[in-house]
Amino acid sequence: MKTAGKRRTAGRRKRQVTGSIMAPKKKLTAFEEELIVATAHIQKRDKKLGKIIDQVGPCALKLDEMHSPFASLAEAIIYQQLTGKAAATIAQRVKNLFLDDELKKAAAQEVKKAVPRNRPKKELEAASPTLIGATTYPEPHRFLEVSDETLRSAGLSRAKTAAIKDLSLKMMEGQVPTLDQMHKLSDEELIKTLSAIRGIGPWTVEMLLIFKLGRLNILPSTDYGVRKGFAYTYKTGDLPTPKALLEFGERWQPYRTIASWYLWRAAGMAKI
Repeated sequence: MKTAGKRRTAGRRKRQVTGSIMAPKKKLTAFEEELIVATAHIQKRDKKLGKIIDQVGPCALKLDEMHSPFASLAEAIIYQQLTGKAAATIAQRVKNLFLDDELKKAAAQEVKKAVPRNRPKKELEAASPTLIGATTYPEPHRFLEVSDETLRSAGLSRAKTAAIKDLSLKMMEGQVPTLDQMHKLSDEELIKTLSAIRGIGPWTVEMLLIFKLGRLNILPSTDYGVRKGFAYTYKTGDLPTPKALLEFGERWQPYRTIASWYLWRAAGMAKI
């Protein structure tokens, strides 16, 4: 009996020691906690989407925090209809246009060091945009000071050049909300206000609302991935119309963003 008692005591001590050296669980942020609540809500209201949730697991929506509305909108314009790599290269070239001469010289030296002399010229040119050190977009007035030809030399189309200049002008005139104002405006108000900017449509604003501002009740009904995920989840065959998707999505209120996130995952499961 004494031996058994000693074993139990030793076991308790072992558990205490083991527990003391285990790393504490990471505390969830308020946003992460809300994602859990939202996911449970969707599962309760929609059994078919609930099956997708069971397959995918917890919602891992990540926010790319917005520090500058102008920079976020300018980048959204640049990235439209391009692959991520191509868009990133052009975005970097646009930023690099506004480096002063000394920084450009220093950057050129870094490029030469990074790419051996015997490598093809194309490889040197490809390395340049990513190695030059501009990390932020300039202030709006700087875009208005350069010619269209200069912006187009970085790879922007005529339409995107005109759009960024229109965005810059509207920023200067105070027609674009500040970050503080954005946090106070409703989803509908932001979509209406920002869609008035040339080159910015409802879909672009919806992506900003989801991934920059963390709005949880956005349903991008024109998004191909969301519509494809819907067709896969509900076995409709054809893609739903935006109107039909919005009507169906009423059941996901007030967490339509989370439903959209899982529909994007479902689109990845589809074979077509």
